[in-house]
Amino acid sequence: MANWKNILEELNANGSNFDIIRRSYLKKLSKLTGRNVIAYYSGWLQKNAPDLRFSLSINDNDKNGFMNALAGVNCSKGLDLVLHTPGGDVAATESIIDYLKSKFEDIRVIVPQLAMSGGTMIACCASRIIMGKHSSLGPIDPQIGGLPAHGVVEEFLRAYEEIKADPVKQAVWAPIIQKYHPTFIGECEKAIEWSQKIAENCLRDRMFKGQADANEKVKKIIDELTDHSISLSHSRHLSFKKCSELGFMVDDLESDSKLQDAVLSVHHSFIHTLTSTPAIKIIENHNGVAFIQSVPQYLMNRN
Repeated sequence: MANWKNILEELNANGSNFDIIRRSYLKKLSKLTGRNVIAYYSGWLQKNAPDLRFSLSINDNDKNGFMNALAGVNCSKGLDLVLHTPGGDVAATESIIDYLKSKFEDIRVIVPQLAMSGGTMIACCASRIIMGKHSSLGPIDPQIGGLPAHGVVEEFLRAYEEIKADPVKQAVWAPIIQKYHPTFIGECEKAIEWSQKIAENCLRDRMFKGQADANEKVKKIIDELTDHSISLSHSRHLSFKKCSELGFMVDDLESDSKLQDAVLSVHHSFIHTLTSTPAIKIIENHNGVAFIQSVPQYLMNRN
């Protein structure tokens, strides 16, 4: 396996040509599986600045990246989507899912490290999910204006109950509740319901399609992924073991050493690119067709 250190040494030996090395490993992964490969990588762990939050998250501009990556590919070969994202906008996530489902009957999602929130929703449209012991999905908890919708609703309901029981507490809660505009709570409630429906439909249409107990399996997964009282935190990491216990159709990356080597080589090459270049998001296929977003010039000029 080409680990993080090996990739760095290879980059240094080749004059830090990130694109060439990254694309060579994507091609090797595709040759190994005989399938189309698209890597969708966000650099939120490397460049998590407030001004970049929108670009680092799933957003409507990402559709252009997927359209670019799918141009000219043979969709009958299926898709392996290598996914590394913090999640993002619900509408954009739904749009990407619908697009991928319209193009591919067979989708596998490979999670080398993290696919959180909206990333977990995308993983739900796969027939199977491939994870390693180091991989994690996350709770489905839509963000509204950078705030977790479940947390906002829970805070509002707590304020209501405490003020109802003791009106004096209104003075304590007033400055907290006033930070929300009049329709914000409703927007959060709708986003929660919306994201839940998207994941439910994906699981029924793909992962558990045709199974007699599909409804029970879907309900178990959705109840845990969307119940904030269970997950406790938007950023909670759900391991391979936990995802398997929930009922996801997950395959152990470590069970196939050749696939593990190929996937982790891709992962480390992308992480090096996001760490050492201005790139903040990359959507790239196994033919080297890439859609790369970089740190805006005005932010680079600040340094």
